[in-house]
Amino acid sequence: MDSVLITGASGFIGSFLVEEALRRNFGVWAGVRSSSSREYLRDRRIHFLELDFAHPDELRAQLSGYKGTHTAFDYVIHCAGVTKCADKADFDRVNFQQTKCFVETLCELNMVPRQFVYISTLSVFGPVHEQDYRPICEDDEPRPNTAYGLSKLKAERYLQSLSDFPYVIYRPTGVYGPRERDYFLMAKSIRQHVDFAAGFRRQDLTFVYVRDVVQAVFRGIEKGVSRRAYFLADGDVHPSKAFSELLRKELGNPFVVRLKCPLFLLRFISVLSEWWARRRKKGSTLNTDKYNIMKQRNWRCDITPAVNELGYAPEYNLERGVKETVAWYKNAGWL
Repeated sequence: MDSVLITGASGFIGSFLVEEALRRNFGVWAGVRSSSSREYLRDRRIHFLELDFAHPDELRAQLSGYKGTHTAFDYVIHCAGVTKCADKADFDRVNFQQTKCFVETLCELNMVPRQFVYISTLSVFGPVHEQDYRPICEDDEPRPNTAYGLSKLKAERYLQSLSDFPYVIYRPTGVYGPRERDYFLMAKSIRQHVDFAAGFRRQDLTFVYVRDVVQAVFRGIEKGVSRRAYFLADGDVHPSKAFSELLRKELGNPFVVRLKCPLFLLRFISVLSEWWARRRKKGSTLNTDKYNIMKQRNWRCDITPAVNELGYAPEYNLERGVKETVAWYKNAGWL
């Protein structure tokens, strides 16, 4: 039985990765913090490993303790990270510096796995091809315009700088599905009869259902790919209101007032919201990073390499994915 360590296992994508690894009969180690919720990690076959990425000595001791009993992991899927921070410096500290420390520790302890999977984001590329709406491809020059995207790009470049290190990077576009909270807020708003759009210029959006992200990761493991990076999306391109219209349909077509906010006003609100959240020492859903994401007009990306090299075949179009997501929100009592 091959072993896999999944960091960030208690999170949205991480919990689905754990479920799929169990289905495939891996020996699954869930990397969690001591304070992490285990709500979606209740299968008795899961082994837990508390990892303190913030303290290198603690992390080294925790990994050494595992190695003393079980040797190295066959695979590591590094899904841990932050998407919201009260202090933007925390993006760099967690997403880049802690990833670097984790990899350095694996190397020092001779625990380099057969494959190290890094869950990155399409946001590492930022606003590319904003005028002609061509798909972003791997040969384009990344120009991240968010602290989040920059921190992920720095982690990617660190992995790529390591000689012979067996990384595989996945850059999903907007990931949605059960347990995800940002798109839930959109559903909640629509149920309350309000929809919101940023700006007036055309916006091309792409999405990927969480189970298709998981599918790609395990196809990459099966294929034994190494030192590659892939974009992940469902293969379709949607206008800005497509997601909210499908949410509305699954919610019984409630009457909705659609508000379009000029970008200059959205920026002002984002700055104010971020300032208030920082004073309370909390993350804010609406902040300047989020503003730059909402301002970006082109989210097309080229998934051809994932299709050709991994056999990646998205199983969920947006309509099917939203239908299952809303059904889960209802069954879980979120809606």
